[in-house]
Amino acid sequence: MAVKPKKIAKIIAGVIIFLTLPTLILFGFLYLKYNENIPTGVQGEQADALAYKMLDALAYEAYNTTNYIEWTFKKRHHYEWDRVNNTCNVFWKANKVVLDLNDYSKSKAYIHSFKNESEIAQELIEKAITYFNNDSFWLVAPYKVFDKDVERRLIKTNNNKDALLVTYTSGGSTPGDSYLWILDDNGKPTAYKMWTSILPIDGLEASWSDWTITESGAQLPTFHKLLFLGLEIDGVKGTK
Repeated sequence: MAVKPKKIAKIIAGVIIFLTLPTLILFGFLYLKYNENIPTGVQGEQADALAYKMLDALAYEAYNTTNYIEWTFKKRHHYEWDRVNNTCNVFWKANKVVLDLNDYSKSKAYIHSFKNESEIAQELIEKAITYFNNDSFWLVAPYKVFDKDVERRLIKTNNNKDALLVTYTSGGSTPGDSYLWILDDNGKPTAYKMWTSILPIDGLEASWSDWTITESGAQLPTFHKLLFLGLEIDGVKGTK
């Protein structure tokens, strides 16, 4: 016996509700629990002093003289960053992109080690740019607080401790994003809260932990915890 169209529509609607309702409930719970407005703070010498304290805690001079950084993000994307020439080899699946970070138009794309110059190449280059902007931020974000067009504000937390709100007004893949750095007594980051265009919940907190000291002396993280997710950074190397 044929199933009536009305019954088919009812079954489909039931499946959709069954699949989406738990997700909506979970999102609503997380939103109510974690969503918060971006705090207001004061720009100026005190904010800059706290930023310098954070850089000192992370041996900024050692990072600044690190010429080569290598890492793998979430076991999916591998990077070989030549900071002297400002290029980066980006690997994922069967793809390799040699990113020219000074001039993206000079970047080159490879598939299975063969250079590709078709329309696909531009798609791969754009994807590699997005990957690099995101994945390198999770590695070196504390060192970027004095980048061009970055605003710094001193924030007083609920327990009356100093925190550093950093806003990137331009550059990267998502300009306008803000991050509130939570610091220990020595100024070393332990976490940050995020107000970004790609996250549906404002103020989510991610840990900055499991630091490693590279051969060059730079301090870089190897793990972040975001809600119930773990972001692993493997094979971190830094040399002069």
